[in-house]
Amino acid sequence: MGLMTSEISAKQLVPLCRQMATSYDAGLPIVRTLELMSENSRESRAKQVFRDMAADARNGSTLSDAARKQQKYLPRFFIELLHSGELGGRLDIMLRDLADYYEDRLSMQRKIVGSMVYPMIQLTAAWFLGTFALGLIGSINLDSRKPFDLGEYFDGYFRFQGISMLVLAAILLTLFILSRLGVLRFGFGTLISYVWPLNVVNKKFSLARFFRSFALLVGSGMNIKSCIGNAAAISGNARMERDLLTAIPRVGEGATLVEAFAPCRSLSPMAREMLEVGERSGNLEASLQKVAQYHLEEGQHAMGIATKVMSTLIGLAMGGLVGYIVISYFSQYYKMLDSIMP
Repeated sequence: MGLMTSEISAKQLVPLCRQMATSYDAGLPIVRTLELMSENSRESRAKQVFRDMAADARNGSTLSDAARKQQKYLPRFFIELLHSGELGGRLDIMLRDLADYYEDRLSMQRKIVGSMVYPMIQLTAAWFLGTFALGLIGSINLDSRKPFDLGEYFDGYFRFQGISMLVLAAILLTLFILSRLGVLRFGFGTLISYVWPLNVVNKKFSLARFFRSFALLVGSGMNIKSCIGNAAAISGNARMERDLLTAIPRVGEGATLVEAFAPCRSLSPMAREMLEVGERSGNLEASLQKVAQYHLEEGQHAMGIATKVMSTLIGLAMGGLVGYIVISYFSQYYKMLDSIMP
């Protein structure tokens, strides 16, 4: 049962969220919607999760309460957005946002993987060709009376590569199991929170989610303190959430949003300006929507930069490996020449 503790992946959530949004818009009861999601899912864990949610909803639980009981398998962002949609009476919009969010996230993942394919092919080719060349030149011993046996060399080379592939497979399998168990989540969270350029991407998208949710909740007429609390939870960034929640007591004391968020380090200058514009104009929801769109575009731009940076780093690593192979090859080659020169 250990592998059953991991969350449902974004790839699995994309069709499920889109189906949920479409079914809800079509007027289907939420219980029937969850049943359809369970029936149409190809993954056994997702089938069970939504079957259990349907049973809870049939027994009187709200959608978010049913989802919260499955928090071992469902992302917190998914649960909090459902909760906010129900509280604000805008569940239809929140469901469409969920579908759009996971579709965008999956699209970005595919772009990142696609940009890494060519450098990884080069790195793999450099490994196989380089180890072959280095092994070949190292196995030629002119001082030995035994003639060089190419077949014997190939046997040794293939044994070496077989052992190398087994070690690599063991490492990848271990990482996969740890990932499914959720052990790597803390390390990944630290990575995207502190390491450039991933921390920039994470912050931009977190702000986009916060302001998008904040706008929807404000438009629903929810109490402003509840809006901030729920939107902060939806940001998906623990550090940012703690920072944003500090504004709630100041709002309770009668401060404006601009004053309440002034000490918060997470907000960008653009966000602060738009908050002020929204409060002065009396159209806070529209201003928050614009801030959310601005940060979304900023996040997409930062993602492009991060992808290029990672691709460049892989290219540099490949260049370093190739350079090491070339230098080692010629170093051994010249040593061999020196040994046969009078």
